[in-house]
Amino acid sequence: MHCQHRRDREDYLNLVAPLYEASIVGDWETAKIILDKRPDLVRFGLKKDLGTALHVAATAEETKHTVNYVKNLVNTMTMEELELKNKYSNTAFWVASLSGKTEMAMIMMEKNRDLLNIRGNHGILPLSICAIMGSYNLVKYLYKHSQQMNDNHWTDSDRSFTLLHCVERNFFVQSAAKDETDALKILKIIWGHATRTMDIDEIEDMLTRPPTFSANGTILDSSGILRVAAEMGNTRFIVELLRTYPDLMLYELEDGLTIFHIAVTHRHQGIYNLLYEIGGTRNDICTYKDKSGNNMLHLVGKSSKEMETKKSGASLLMQRELLWFKEVEKMMPPYLREAKNKDGQTPYELFSIENQDLVSKGLQWMKDCMVATTLIVTVAFAVAFTVPGGYNQEHGLPVLVHQPAFLVFIIADAISLFSSSTSLLVFLSILTSRHDQLDFMYSLPRKLMIGLLTLFISVAAMMLTFSACFSVLYKELKWVPILVAAFATIPVIVFAVLQFPLLVDMFRSMYDSHYIFEPKKCMLYTTKPRLHSNNSTCWWFPYQSTNKRIFFEKC
Repeated sequence: MHCQHRRDREDYLNLVAPLYEASIVGDWETAKIILDKRPDLVRFGLKKDLGTALHVAATAEETKHTVNYVKNLVNTMTMEELELKNKYSNTAFWVASLSGKTEMAMIMMEKNRDLLNIRGNHGILPLSICAIMGSYNLVKYLYKHSQQMNDNHWTDSDRSFTLLHCVERNFFVQSAAKDETDALKILKIIWGHATRTMDIDEIEDMLTRPPTFSANGTILDSSGILRVAAEMGNTRFIVELLRTYPDLMLYELEDGLTIFHIAVTHRHQGIYNLLYEIGGTRNDICTYKDKSGNNMLHLVGKSSKEMETKKSGASLLMQRELLWFKEVEKMMPPYLREAKNKDGQTPYELFSIENQDLVSKGLQWMKDCMVATTLIVTVAFAVAFTVPGGYNQEHGLPVLVHQPAFLVFIIADAISLFSSSTSLLVFLSILTSRHDQLDFMYSLPRKLMIGLLTLFISVAAMMLTFSACFSVLYKELKWVPILVAAFATIPVIVFAVLQFPLLVDMFRSMYDSHYIFEPKKCMLYTTKPRLHSNNSTCWWFPYQSTNKRIFFEKC
């Protein structure tokens, strides 16, 4: 027994440990030497938890060496050996799918296509785990080889589970599926299967009920898709749902709200703009309230974490919040604009309370900009009366007045003084304004943009003044003015690079904001619906509020 234990330890040190290391780094030459001696090692677990050499390789970084290693290793294995599972009931293919290793997964699939249908931990299929992890390219590849998720290995729970996580990972956004390819095909397959096999109550249940699990942790069904799509701002997905089942636009979620209320809460204008296309139905939607008595205008009055991550600068964020409030206010019936919630607050009162801190931050942000402007004004004013070379004592003119560089010096200094003074006056007007919340909509952002632009001009002109001064004083040493001018461009470039994103945001806030709530034409309903033809199978569902019929084409 002692000899056997010693031999096992030697095998581990001489074979198993080196094979594990070779699998991690993709060293096929070392692995081949070991496997030539012990071919059976491809079936053995190298580590207690990780599984076989192929499992280990599937967890490694996908490089040229590791991909080549997997390719050679798979060629030495049988189809049955590829289906071996580790401690967690996962095949190496499932592990590669979990990690988003597209090339490795493709190599294994070419050898054994049944790997796609072998479930792993918690009974999850490889395609589903790819959707969970957000591996978009691998999802596309596995979907194309899954018989469009229509074989016997796929259940309705699997499809809804995969659909939910595709929505969470924004696989169905419009930019990812311009021609209804890839992601939208996956959506239509899953959704089309649901429309064929399930009635409206079952579909509503799938879309709105939270996921449930069995005693051993296996997923029985996965839903809540409707809320997730609205929270993520997945407009394209919502459009596909509403085209097939228009009644979902009036469906109350567990808190008494619709998808449009959720979209307003998270500031997703793409979904909100669909309200323009549903006619009088939007008047019914506007009357919905949550458990606290908040209508849609109350919800937009609450501060949004999503907006804080998208906009730079407190004043610009406040402006966008005001735009949202004014837009939703126009949509609401007059009697709901002053409606009170259970806390006795009207929408505007709630908006004012929620955004008090934002107003203070916005004003402080503008005051900070004024400090730099004041310093530049001081410098430019001092330079205007301190000319290089001094003055002629006889007639009082500058000594170097006839040099071309001196003229540049004077003009640049004047521009710096005038622009910095303009910037100072603009910021001063901000400080002396009434600081009303409505001023953040257009007045204050416009002043801020003018103030920063003139401040930039002042900085650039001041650097030009400094360079021209050296050109006047050191005209005999040409390399000195050139060197100074080169260094003088650094502050200008730094200012431009650091402030350019802010200026772009301000410009968009000033001009693009007029168009963010304009609906996309015929996004929800087409003027020429696709009719039934011999080459495609369509289902139509009458929308009771209009004379239109919605067609959903089978992929």
